[in-house]
Amino acid sequence: MKAKWVIFAVLAAFFVLVAHSEAVNTKDIDTVRNKPVLESADLQIIDAFLNEATQELVNTRDFTSIAQTRSAILARSSSRKSSAQAQYGEQFFESAHKYISSSFKLAEQLTTEDHRYKVVLNLLILIDGLEDVRLADLALAFLKDKNTVIRYWAVHSIANPNFTKKLNSSKTANSQLASRIVEQLKSLVESAEGQNTKVLAMVAEFAAEADIPQSGELLGQIADMRIKRYANWSVNYELLDSTILKLLYNKITSGATNRRAIARRFGQLYSYAIQRYVKGRSYLNAAQKNQLASVLVETEKSIVSKILATPQTVIKRAVELEDYTRLLLEHSRLLGDETRAGELPQKLNFDYGTSPNSTGLTAPLVLPEPPQKPSTEE
Repeated sequence: MKAKWVIFAVLAAFFVLVAHSEAVNTKDIDTVRNKPVLESADLQIIDAFLNEATQELVNTRDFTSIAQTRSAILARSSSRKSSAQAQYGEQFFESAHKYISSSFKLAEQLTTEDHRYKVVLNLLILIDGLEDVRLADLALAFLKDKNTVIRYWAVHSIANPNFTKKLNSSKTANSQLASRIVEQLKSLVESAEGQNTKVLAMVAEFAAEADIPQSGELLGQIADMRIKRYANWSVNYELLDSTILKLLYNKITSGATNRRAIARRFGQLYSYAIQRYVKGRSYLNAAQKNQLASVLVETEKSIVSKILATPQTVIKRAVELEDYTRLLLEHSRLLGDETRAGELPQKLNFDYGTSPNSTGLTAPLVLPEPPQKPSTEE
């Protein structure tokens, strides 16, 4: 329900902020964008443009014009001449950081919470659109904001795929920033925001794509949290685990340093999803069962079939026929039980931990029975 509210709020924000009129002068900056070589006066024009445009975002009371201002900034974030690209971009993002930073400070001094919210939201959407690592620290400051939509856009601006690619493109230069982002996202996952499946999905995507060792730890943390919630029957939006299982598999095949630990989490999460489907058949509602069914079937088709190098359809047929016995037998074949290792652990070279006699465990953890539903009787 919370995730649906976030989506609604985000869409509402876009509709409120649609623009219909020119809000900032672009004549001088457009001239500079067409110059093959820039002089000091041109750099001052870039700086003045960013100053004027960000002031417009803060000061305007006509919020129907803000999206136009954002679009004007985004459209002019690069030079049209390749020879001036580096020089233009350096000045543009230096000025963008300076004036967006000062705009956030001005927003804190606004007299109404609604005005402050709209200004901060638009600045974060601007940062998200600019997709530049030099602005990441400005977004990180809002990961713990009290407003759900503000937190959403703060995460989105540092977890969107294009930003992650730029972060990866210069690992040496960006390694400290990447580490700081991962550490702050770890804290976010541990907080109440970790319950927001929309945000969790973005963080998981970032963790899977970010090219630093700590990103595997972040993805593992998300998987551990989902596994824990399966174990205590508090997991929500099971469909998310189809994505998480794919990301875990991608991380395994990408040669991650903690490959075995990631594979173990993959096996346990998939096992719990299957066990929940079987043990919860009289406990879960129709939407939960349908989501779980999608997770089981999609994972079999897109991942298990790849690992075993042959199409797998047993789980799909068992789900269609509601054949829970067949489903459990397939679970044991693929994931293992007390008597034998499963085919997936053998292929991916993992176990489920160590037994008291120091041998590898071949069976995933058993999901507890579902809690009793509250009685509706008087």
